[in-house]
Amino acid sequence: MIKSKIKIRSKYVPEGIKILYEDRDIIVIDKSSGLLSVKARYEKEKTAHQLLINYVRKGNPKAKTNLFVVHRLDRETSGVMVFTKSYELREKFAAQWKNVEKKYLAVVQGNLAEKSGIIESYLAEKDDYMMSSVKTPEEGKLARTRYRVIKESRDYSLLEIDLLTGKKNQIRVHLSDRGHPILGDLKYNENPQGRLALHALSIKFKHPFNKEEMVFETKIPDYFSNCFEIQDKDGDLPRKTKPFKGPKKHQKKEIKKKRG
Repeated sequence: MIKSKIKIRSKYVPEGIKILYEDRDIIVIDKSSGLLSVKARYEKEKTAHQLLINYVRKGNPKAKTNLFVVHRLDRETSGVMVFTKSYELREKFAAQWKNVEKKYLAVVQGNLAEKSGIIESYLAEKDDYMMSSVKTPEEGKLARTRYRVIKESRDYSLLEIDLLTGKKNQIRVHLSDRGHPILGDLKYNENPQGRLALHALSIKFKHPFNKEEMVFETKIPDYFSNCFEIQDKDGDLPRKTKPFKGPKKHQKKEIKKKRG
């Protein structure tokens, strides 16, 4: 792991976030499942973005320090996220984004006939904010997802995924289209089996200021051990997770909205 250039101020690190790296230009974190990336109309304060702003301000709400989101993760997706400390650096990130390498892990239902490949379709957002595959480029934008099966059980498959484009919900839509939805995905498959089994495992990019190549990898969540024996990057078997006690409040709203 790359060592931070700024000492992590543990006193101000908020719950639900692990800071992997910080320097004068960027912050890289491991976001927990259930935490929004950025504010929404129903949540403006308890987001990874706002909690990190509070962190860099060292508890001083009047400080002028700000943060800019480089990319987002869905609320239920855990894993690596990057923020910059200036708008100019965020724009430099945007300019190189097609060369940024992002890997995910996902647990899906069933066993895939093709153990590796690229799923490709045009995606469009409907009036209900759901994404779906459409037939022509006039209707949507091209999305490409590369996957590889790395473990299988009788009922589930563990996939390593390379995000070749960055469209909203594209991994979830593509796997659902293939008939192998991600476990816990209430939006594209009514399947409340716990948290969404999608994790942003790693990211590789060039530092927007000094062009240094940087790679950050997160620990595999313990939740994934419910289906597979997975070793984390430190070589330790993950702990057993707590039994699932039903959908969270916001998950129940998703189910009700779909049924309604």
